[in-house]
Amino acid sequence: MAVLPLDLLSVYVFVVGAVVGSFLNVVIHRLPRRQSLVTPRSACPLCGASIRWYDNVPLLSWLVLRARCRDCHGPISVRYLLVEAASGVVAVLALQRWGLSLAAGEVTAFAWMSIALGLIDLEHQILPDVLTYPAMLLGLLASWLGGFTSLGQSLAGLAVGAAIPAIVLLLYRWLRGEEGMGWGDVKYLGAIGAVVGARDCLWVLILAAVVGAVVGGLLVVVGRGTMKTALPFGTFLAAAAVVWLYLPSAWRTAVTGLARLSAPS
Repeated sequence: MAVLPLDLLSVYVFVVGAVVGSFLNVVIHRLPRRQSLVTPRSACPLCGASIRWYDNVPLLSWLVLRARCRDCHGPISVRYLLVEAASGVVAVLALQRWGLSLAAGEVTAFAWMSIALGLIDLEHQILPDVLTYPAMLLGLLASWLGGFTSLGQSLAGLAVGAAIPAIVLLLYRWLRGEEGMGWGDVKYLGAIGAVVGARDCLWVLILAAVVGAVVGGLLVVVGRGTMKTALPFGTFLAAAAVVWLYLPSAWRTAVTGLARLSAPS
C-alpha cells in the first residue's frame, strides 16, 4: 500500500479519528462495567484522581506524561495510545481508499466499533448488544444508501453471518452440553455480514477461525492454556473484519480465486 500523503485533510481526519479513539477508550473501560459513558469525568483507575483536560489530549498526553499518572505516577496502559492511534489510522486509510464517500464513512465507523468490541471481548469475553445491534443497522442502512456493498448482499450477509455461528453454537450445546461460543459472536458476525456481504463474511469467519486456532495452539505449546481454554473469538472476528475490509480489492479477488482453484472439481 502506498505511503499516505500528509495533506491537510488527512491530518484533520487523523485528529478526528484520534479524538474518537479517546472516547472509545472510555467505552472499552466503562461499558462492560455498566458505568455511564458521560459522567463522571475520566479518572485514574489506580488513585481515582480526575484527569485534567490538558492530560486528556489524544496521543500527546500519554507521551508527555510518559505513560504515568500525574498524581500517583501509576502506569497508564499502552492500550490508550494504541486505540487512539489505530482510530486515526483507520479513518485516514478509508479516506485514501474511498475518498469522501459513504463507503469511507461506513467502513471507518464499523472499524471504530470493531476496535471497541474486540478489546472488550479480549478483557471481558462479552460483545455488548449496544454495539453489535447498531453495527448491524449501520451495514443495512449504508448499503441501502449505496455504501460498501449492495442492500441484497447486506441482507444476505446478515442472515448468513448470524446463521452459521448460531447453528454451531446450538450443535455444540446439543453434543457437549455446554456453550462453545456466546450469542454475542452470532450478533457480531451478523453485523459483519451486513457490512461486507455474504461471501466476504465467510472469508472473515475463516480468517478469524484460523487466527484463533493458531493463537490457541501457541497458548497450549507455551503452557498458558489447554484445549478447553476459552478464547475471545470476538477479538479474532474484529481483527479479521478490519483486515478484510481494508485489503485491496485485487488481494480479496486473488484469495477467492485461489480458493476456487484449490477446491476439488
